[in-house]
Amino acid sequence: MSRADVREVTLVEAVNMALAWEMAQDESVIVLGEDVATNGGVFRATVGLRERFGYKRVMDTPLAENLIAGTAIGMATQGLKPVAEFQFMGFIYAGMEQIISHAARMRNRTRGRLHCQIVYRAPFGGGIHAPEHHSESTEALFAHIPGLRVVVPSSPQRAYGLLLAAIRNPDPVLFLEPKRIYRAVTQSVVNNGESLPLDTCYTLREGDDVTLVTWGACVMETLQAADTLAQQGVLAEVIDVATVSPLDRETLLCSVAKTGRAVIVHEACRNGGVGAEIAASIAEGAFLDLQAPVVRVTGYDTIMPYYRNEQAYLPQVQDIVEAVEQVIAL
Repeated sequence: MSRADVREVTLVEAVNMALAWEMAQDESVIVLGEDVATNGGVFRATVGLRERFGYKRVMDTPLAENLIAGTAIGMATQGLKPVAEFQFMGFIYAGMEQIISHAARMRNRTRGRLHCQIVYRAPFGGGIHAPEHHSESTEALFAHIPGLRVVVPSSPQRAYGLLLAAIRNPDPVLFLEPKRIYRAVTQSVVNNGESLPLDTCYTLREGDDVTLVTWGACVMETLQAADTLAQQGVLAEVIDVATVSPLDRETLLCSVAKTGRAVIVHEACRNGGVGAEIAASIAEGAFLDLQAPVVRVTGYDTIMPYYRNEQAYLPQVQDIVEAVEQVIAL
């Protein structure tokens, strides 16, 4: 392998790499969305793609999310593989009718005659001092929908591999990119077109005392909390859920069977969140292994506040440490 095959990139650059790789290999892959062509996207995730692949494959759309979602469905039913970007997750609601009523149901509706090989990309989550509707973490809305995968990368390597897998998946995938860590870290990524498996949790750190379950940007604080706990003699196992629907319950249950304790961390509000489904799964499948109740560290059941109060809303390292101390003491 040549040196040029390995690149030190941020998460958003890894997204760009994956798109460029798949577009170069497969002419049926089409990118569309608001400002994705001329400007390279609001976060520059698609920068350079229009110059390389042309306007017919990298298309700017009107400011119309329902149109974006629906056009992608039409493309997919005719054999194309659209990757449609919503500028922010808070803008996706106008497209939910198309995504839920049509994209997720197309295979079932036509008894397998048609399917929707679509990736809907959206930057999501708080932490960048954005205005209203720019900091949504509403992955639970879509995790409830049969026929729709919901994938959340948490590092450059996983962004690259999971996006390739999402584009190649024959059914629709909602690919949520945690913009708070778009440029937070760099990682060596091998640009060889190898995908990572969907529907799989990733164990980032092994431990015997407590299982920490998280995804997206909160992986960063959770790993930092695990470092702090290690200094106290508490060995935390850290699991990145990565695909929040369908959920890899087996990995979660095996970890809890080993540690006997679980803390779930996510920045979405608590009520009806994906963390509640994970907690229920642990209660059903590993109840006799639990030495303490499952604890959730989450955002509040409020609208994401403006930037002056963002940090008070988002789970912090100390919040996670205190939750672990709580379950360890029981």
